[in-house]
Amino acid sequence: MAIAKDVEPVKIGVLMDIISDPEMRSKRHPDLPDALNLVFDDAVKQGVLDRPIEIIYGSAQGLPRGSVKAVIDEFGRLVDEGCVIILGPQISENTSAVKEEIERSFRVPAITMAGSDKWLGEWTFNLCNGSMSDEPAFLAQLCKRNGHKRIGVVVERSTIGQEYLAFFRNFCEMEGLPIVVETIVAQNSIDGRAAVAQLKAADCDAIVHWGFGYGLFGFNDALEEIGWNPPRYCGTAFECGYGSEELRHHFVGWVGLEQYDEENPVAQAFLDRFEAAYGRRPEYYMPVLAHDLANCVVRAIANAEPMSPRGIKESLERIKMMPAACGSAGTRISFGQWTRRGWMGAGYLTARSFTGDGFKTEMRGRYS
Repeated sequence: MAIAKDVEPVKIGVLMDIISDPEMRSKRHPDLPDALNLVFDDAVKQGVLDRPIEIIYGSAQGLPRGSVKAVIDEFGRLVDEGCVIILGPQISENTSAVKEEIERSFRVPAITMAGSDKWLGEWTFNLCNGSMSDEPAFLAQLCKRNGHKRIGVVVERSTIGQEYLAFFRNFCEMEGLPIVVETIVAQNSIDGRAAVAQLKAADCDAIVHWGFGYGLFGFNDALEEIGWNPPRYCGTAFECGYGSEELRHHFVGWVGLEQYDEENPVAQAFLDRFEAAYGRRPEYYMPVLAHDLANCVVRAIANAEPMSPRGIKESLERIKMMPAACGSAGTRISFGQWTRRGWMGAGYLTARSFTGDGFKTEMRGRYS
């Protein structure tokens, strides 16, 4: 007779659809898997789950440097491995094509941290790490609050660049902020001199960048070359600066958006546990976002009827007002039958600046 405790783990997929370097295929920053494992292991120890979770990682070079086909193929591999829910893809440029395949054939629930509303559908949920609609509202308000009168915009030549720009135009009009120049850069640009020259010639008193972030590389060098140091802002492209010390200098002097707020008690309680488990305290968006994603998975699995992709999808829809580690104190997560964007509450984004010595919160809550 089989022993009851000898059960198979529940398989979930984590799909990373951008690879900075081909040699990184077998390497991952530890904060994401460590945070996921901590939440999942605690859920088993506390009896919230009666079987362990096995994470199966997938990686593909999707857009902006690869192709959507690579992402679709990797998503399919995770489905074939038996994953009943997948965290990813994570890049907005890839989400629409993957969503079509999920609805056509895969039919497995997926949660993304990407920001495009085009992802949302029957099987596709969102705990976006910023969004094409919310970030422009936040930065238009911040520019207004800081007294800027002439906004210069840098936009990457991409789907998300144009989606960001359309919303930013609308919110600047609402705030009474004139955009005096719009300059387009390549999505993978590393030379900002031509764009900086256009911005300087337009006499703008603040620069706002929209895009994934690679198009921002080289801007600080170009600004330093002509001795110009205007206030400058970007969306969650700011988070590219967390990738490595080598990239961080590109973001010195910028104010950007992310999801870590040192005044959120849920975040601090989780980082206390994280520090006790791993001996480090990473105070930025990734660990707290991983916490929230993992808690959604735990609740969905714990209440799934049955333990199948559809059962987990319907269980996700029953998550209501779950306290979030992301964003300002009071941010919560709720889904529903026709609710696929999970963030509810005071504000899931914060504006933070990087001086070169450290990070500082400039504004919390979308409409504070």
